[in-house]
Amino acid sequence: MVSKSQIKLILSLSQKKYRNKHGLFVAEGIKVINELINSSFKLSLLLTAEGFFEEISTRIIITDRELKSISNLSTPQKALAIFEIPQASAIKVDTLVVALDGVRDPGNLGTIIRLCDWFGVKQLLCSHDTVDAYNPKVIQATMGSIARVEVHYLDLKAFVINSSIPVYGTFMDGVAVQHEELSSPAVLVLGNEANGISNEVEDAVTSRISISPYGKNPQTESLNVATAAAIFLHEFRRG
Repeated sequence: MVSKSQIKLILSLSQKKYRNKHGLFVAEGIKVINELINSSFKLSLLLTAEGFFEEISTRIIITDRELKSISNLSTPQKALAIFEIPQASAIKVDTLVVALDGVRDPGNLGTIIRLCDWFGVKQLLCSHDTVDAYNPKVIQATMGSIARVEVHYLDLKAFVINSSIPVYGTFMDGVAVQHEELSSPAVLVLGNEANGISNEVEDAVTSRISISPYGKNPQTESLNVATAAAIFLHEFRRG
């Protein structure tokens, strides 16, 4: 049976300050938890319905009602786990690196982490005002890809200023990406959903790239940052 102190801890981890304090985060769902268990992430607590994760002797069986009371999801999954937040490792820039400047939406960050995993990008750099990668909504959106992509938070302006490799910034008025000579290693910078790349980071960009619109309606909204990330990453991998 799950204890009151465990419930209190789980609920507190929905807030970044408590994730930082305890060095822990919550993951939900059989697939996501399986991915993390089979990676280098360290499992701290596993709550599950009957019939799942039977190979883990420390699991605690929990009812659907109990799970619903502590879940971050509108439709709770069959398992909830707490994992340790890994210690940051050294940043490697010997291949393509993605950098996010002020991305705020958890779904966007989670999807971009999945895209990095799909396109073989191992390093994701985030400005300090980018949403926390261990936010429960981000973890859910990664569908387990957080296990294979290293996320670093840093002073992004200082990083790009001191970068020894090309820095490609994504802008509405940049050169169409299909016409740009793309190199690797490189840094691909994507900006905030509403405001794009900040002026401070923009000044350090070495190449400005964009996605050409084929529709002619001027009222069409610009692409979602995660959708744009998919197109840019495809172009880089296509060479």
